[in-house]
Amino acid sequence: MKMMTLIKAGACALMAIAAGSIFASSARAQSAPRYEADVNWPKPLPERWVLGGLGGHCVDARGHVLILNRQDLFPGDLHAGQLAPPMIEFDPEGNVVHSWGDPKLIDPRLHSCHFDKDGNVWIASAPSGMVQKYSHDGRELLLQIGTKGKLDSSDGTKKGKPLNSPAATFFMPSSIFVDRANGDVYVSDGEGPGTNRRVAVFDATGKFLRHWVMEDMLNVHCMTIANDGAVYVCNRRGAGVRVYDKMGNLQKTIAVPWTPVTPPKDGVVKEVGGSAVAIDFSPDPEQKLMFVINQNNSQIEIFERATGKHLGSFGRPGSFPGQFNQVHGIAVDAQGNIYLSENRGKRIHKFRMVSQ
Repeated sequence: MKMMTLIKAGACALMAIAAGSIFASSARAQSAPRYEADVNWPKPLPERWVLGGLGGHCVDARGHVLILNRQDLFPGDLHAGQLAPPMIEFDPEGNVVHSWGDPKLIDPRLHSCHFDKDGNVWIASAPSGMVQKYSHDGRELLLQIGTKGKLDSSDGTKKGKPLNSPAATFFMPSSIFVDRANGDVYVSDGEGPGTNRRVAVFDATGKFLRHWVMEDMLNVHCMTIANDGAVYVCNRRGAGVRVYDKMGNLQKTIAVPWTPVTPPKDGVVKEVGGSAVAIDFSPDPEQKLMFVINQNNSQIEIFERATGKHLGSFGRPGSFPGQFNQVHGIAVDAQGNIYLSENRGKRIHKFRMVSQ
């Protein structure tokens, strides 16, 4: 009897060890976490503010979220409220803590923002031909690269031929990232078709350093830099994310394929918003995950950053919580919460990780 008990105990121990080994192996394998919308974030806007389309947003080191309100309202929108300011800052709980924006300095079609390591905020206004650096509270304009209203085209306007000039000029700047190591400013320039197609690099004073041009891309819609120094560029209409080194040498391309849920009657699939619209990474030091806005399928794609392996997705079209109407901007905070802003939907979402 005692021998049988020992045998059973040994078998149970072996099973536990085996189960532990399987669990450890599974834990090591990269899989997609699951996210759900936080319906209580943000809190209702004060003073009956009415938002226009949101061009984008960014998150600072404290987890505060700054949204860019384009203020493009429809007739009658203000019958029940008042126009919200261009820049609105939320705390982690979703309360509005600050707002700012001088219409004389900015351009109404705001496109993206970025907080540098000193907490200053950089703003890109695509049609304006400029990027601006402000103090965190927006009270002081610290630097401007480019001239408002003067574009890098053959006639200086949006009707001209794009020049991709090796200079501190732009034709629809789309994204900004400031190198944490040396303060160099990277700008993706070419938000729309028929504009520039490049990434330009400047020093901390705004002096032009270098650029690389991507002639085979229809537009250059977004750009960011990973902790390891790799530069990620959205090929919005080309269904992919390109990875470069800081000198502009192409390292690899990560495909972001998409398929229409309802096939077109004529059999011709047409792009609507693109499948690589904006990107950000998980907050772990290795940034193991990459998140990509796929407007064509109204969802967020999750990739293993190192390999480009597609792990999963979340979201769907609609106007209810957790659904998207032309989602346009993405930013991830230090806790791994994912914030997503909509242009047509005029909303900012917060998604929390609920399993991993």
